[in-house]
Amino acid sequence: MKKGTKRKAVAASRKDETASTSAATTTTTTTTDATEQPQQQENKEPEKAVRKTKRSKVSKPEARPEFFDEQRQLEDLWKQIFPVGTEWDQLDLLSEYKWNFSNLEDAFEEGGVLHGKKVYLFSCTEPQLLFFHGQSKVTCIPVVVAIVSPFPPSDKIGINSVQRESEEIVDMKQMKMDWVPYFPLGQRGSSIERLKSQIFILTCGQRRSGLKHLKLDRIKKFEYCLPYFYHPFKEDDTEQSTIVDIMYPIEPKPVVCEFDWELDDLEEFTNELIAAEELSEDQKDVFKEFVREKVRDGKRANREAREKRKRAREELSQEKVAAFENMRFYKFYPVATSDTPDVSSVKSPFINRYYGKAHQVKRKEKCLSSSSI
Repeated sequence: MKKGTKRKAVAASRKDETASTSAATTTTTTTTDATEQPQQQENKEPEKAVRKTKRSKVSKPEARPEFFDEQRQLEDLWKQIFPVGTEWDQLDLLSEYKWNFSNLEDAFEEGGVLHGKKVYLFSCTEPQLLFFHGQSKVTCIPVVVAIVSPFPPSDKIGINSVQRESEEIVDMKQMKMDWVPYFPLGQRGSSIERLKSQIFILTCGQRRSGLKHLKLDRIKKFEYCLPYFYHPFKEDDTEQSTIVDIMYPIEPKPVVCEFDWELDDLEEFTNELIAAEELSEDQKDVFKEFVREKVRDGKRANREAREKRKRAREELSQEKVAAFENMRFYKFYPVATSDTPDVSSVKSPFINRYYGKAHQVKRKEKCLSSSSI
């Protein structure tokens, strides 16, 4: 055998074995893939499910639903009305309690005394000593007066107090007051021009922030204001009164009193003041003349008022006469609740010296006419 022939034979033999091994391996692999493919397809879905479970988040517990009281259409009506004659530093006291005027709201519903009618509303306050939660204190009670009328009851404001020597009747606009239409909460998104309100409220354009720029006398005028009303068919108490207010200027302090020219004797009246050391003897004659002048002014004012009323009646149209005859006043006190003091013991039909008494005093429990109070 030639040299190298044996090595070639061995190499060829190894080559054949390698080829055989490779072929067997390929065959085995192909068979294994074919066998495992269905199993992989079977395991595919569970695998997805597992992944999906891992990705899902734990849901939060559902929040409990919150319930809110339904907003009433006239809920803020009484708060929008300016409380005429209330001292500026007392206005914050109106928010001390959650006053409820649902009786006023109910009056505008079907069957209520104000339903479907043209109404003018003003507000005032009545300080009263009330007992609440174990203690007594002076409480500023808000009151709303409703006037059923086809036209504004007045465009005037009366300014009067015991501290002032004389009464003033001025235009509302001088005190920045006016009757303005009130729109219920559900209508405020609508075009104002297309709405026709049947409710008018008395408002005031004077802002509290601007008071620091006003003189003290001007500020006090707001506190002495009273809604003015003139009824041409009814004489008020002042036209028949025989009493005059006396404020006699003397040092160290003035003499302040009332004199009734029908019941009081001037000589005796003056001597009593001297005996009480409110008036000195040397001022006696001057004081008596001062009182006589006041009496003359009082009689003249009564006479002029009666003549004015007579002229006013003669100038009225039949339509105006009917309107005044059918005009009605309603006075609303807050409804009794657990959050507010009970005002039932202090309610009164009296409105003010110009309006006199209300035809009805309204509260939640029942309606009371002025004749029954």
